[in-house]
Amino acid sequence: MTTYDDRASLADLTSTAERVRRSVEAVIEGKPEVVRLSLTVLLAEGHLLIEDVPGVGKTMLAKTLAKSIDCSVQRIQFTPDLLPSDITGVSIYDQQRREFEFKPGAIFAQIVIGDEINRASPKTQSALLESMEERQVTIDGQRYELPSPFMVVATQNPVEMEGTYPLPEAQRDRFMARVSVGYPSPAAELQMLDVHGRVSPLEDLQAVAHVHEIVKLIEAVREVYVAEPVRRYVVDLVAATRTHPDLRLGASPRATLHLLRAVKASAALAGRDYVLPDDVQELAAPVLAHRLLPTAQAQLARRTAEQVVAEILQQTPVPTATVRGTEAAAGVYGARPPGARGL
Repeated sequence: MTTYDDRASLADLTSTAERVRRSVEAVIEGKPEVVRLSLTVLLAEGHLLIEDVPGVGKTMLAKTLAKSIDCSVQRIQFTPDLLPSDITGVSIYDQQRREFEFKPGAIFAQIVIGDEINRASPKTQSALLESMEERQVTIDGQRYELPSPFMVVATQNPVEMEGTYPLPEAQRDRFMARVSVGYPSPAAELQMLDVHGRVSPLEDLQAVAHVHEIVKLIEAVREVYVAEPVRRYVVDLVAATRTHPDLRLGASPRATLHLLRAVKASAALAGRDYVLPDDVQELAAPVLAHRLLPTAQAQLARRTAEQVVAEILQQTPVPTATVRGTEAAAGVYGARPPGARGL
């Protein structure tokens, strides 16, 4: 069952996450679901892709999240002339000491903001692959560890096609979730005029959480319990994308792992130390849709990946609470059996 230490960790998590959420929502008005998903990805040790039209606050969201946490932050403006060494770093020969010295690139930060990532060449985009998956950089055969926590928040514009390079599937698969900010409501836009009309709110924004607190929260999320029926539900959803007639490329095993981590973080943000099927249904589209490739026929019929995920959610049986044994002791899917830890 849940121990005293587990309850204290969850209480710390919800309290700290609430402070960060309020800080971000003070700048990004009227988008609570977008802010919550950003926090979910951060605590799940993932990376976030923000994709939307110009001017809706993609970069502002990334910068606000980074500034709300007392950690190292680097911003990379992706352009066609950006080189891989500008991101990862380069070894420079020191003539006085007669040896090579490594100069770290912009990737050596705890939160890395990649603005308009699809404007860089595929060669430059590939410089992020190792760092996003293995949290390390290899230069001249030497491995350099990246700091912890480590999160890449990238933005891209889906409507401007000239001078852009679409992200390859391997790159998109590294991002845990994709989110679209969308246009604000009239009330939120009116409030934005009052808040942003005089000075940028980022100027007065102060960090509300220390990086050590975030590390502890990440460790607490790892201990969130996922019952076997819910784990099978996650696997069934991902497997259904690989056989759906409207998709020519389904989700990878990495997507299964990312979905599991994301739902654990979402449950923790809700104050629970166990996952419900509702958590899976809420995050299925943000985590899976950007990895899927519709067939030519589906594209002609204007079927989006999000619509296919919604259809899969309707067709896949949802686990019930009639689980035998100690998992049903509390009458919920996530009741933690005595002595159970982690998954």
